Amino acid sequence: MADRYIEVSLVKRQVHCTAKLLDDRAPITCAAVWDALPLANDVYHAKYARNEIYALFPAFASSEPPLENPTVTPIPGDLCYFAFSGTELGTQAYGYDRDVRPGTTVVDLALFYERNNLLLNGDVGWVPGIVWGQVVEGLDAMAEACNDLWRAGALGESLSFRRME
Repeated sequence: MADRYIEVSLVKRQVHCTAKLLDDRAPITCAAVWDALPLANDVYHAKYARNEIYALFPAFASSEPPLENPTVTPIPGDLCYFAFSGTELGTQAYGYDRDVRPGTTVVDLALFYERNNLLLNGDVGWVPGIVWGQVVEGLDAMAEACNDLWRAGALGESLSFRRME
């Protein structure tokens, strides 16, 4: 299989980076994400994991991928996939209580842009993510935009994933 690439963008800020899909390490997750593209939604900056931005989506795979190529210590440029039940995220502590409902599955697609990340949640403990992509170009500009998002706010900003063919 030829290498596959996607563009990850902060739409309002007009900043993007290029990521290579890790088909050799997370083939089921890569196939699920690739088949669902393009995807875009409101962006959030992590509260617990530190240097992470992410967007939430309704489940899009026919069945959730297994935990392939897992990590609890993502590095700069990692794209991670998480699946949560609505009861895990549908609380005021996370701020999604208006949008996320029990009985649903929510997919979190995340970009880690700097070092020293730890996927440990005070409510549930370790939260391993599936590393399905790695940024290969444009991480410095994206990290600068992510820091701006942290300081200036995420309101009105979208995180977008699209194929590069």
